[in-house]
Amino acid sequence: MPLAQPNRLPIIGVMGSGYHPHEDKAQTLGRWLASKGVHLLTGGGQGTMLQVSQAFFKTEGRAGKTIGVLPANKERNGPKTGYPNDWVEIPIVTHLPHSGKKGQHELSRNHINILSSDLIVALPGSSGTSSEVQLALKYGKPVIAFIDFRLDIPDLPEDVPQAKDLSELEAFFNSHLN
Repeated sequence: MPLAQPNRLPIIGVMGSGYHPHEDKAQTLGRWLASKGVHLLTGGGQGTMLQVSQAFFKTEGRAGKTIGVLPANKERNGPKTGYPNDWVEIPIVTHLPHSGKKGQHELSRNHINILSSDLIVALPGSSGTSSEVQLALKYGKPVIAFIDFRLDIPDLPEDVPQAKDLSELEAFFNSHLN
């Protein structure tokens, strides 16, 4: 049974480091997703979020949009400094300031990232990425780690599958979205 509704494109959430770009993996994933007729959802920031969004946005013929769920700046009304990156077409501004080690806190936008996605791909990252993977499991969302080594995401649960290349991602997508 398909996860996405038949009258809309699936939303693929890509979670990963907000600091380290992991350009090769993130850009490869962004281009590949753009060719799949999906929307891309990220946290809208820097690092892998910027890289995957840029590659997705620049892919000719894509059907989907780039969506960014933005953390709040506690000191002023609006998004945290550095958000959204230049490639986010649909920014979703939240009142939720927490991320990183507080990524599962009720005041974290990570809940929205996961609940709004039909399928989640985790790129290399740290505590924030780890919290998003944990939330995907909690909410019963299909999640796969697109990484070279399991240590690329701290505390990655054994039951989260790992894809090292696009053929493994393709098989996962086909089993969950078709």
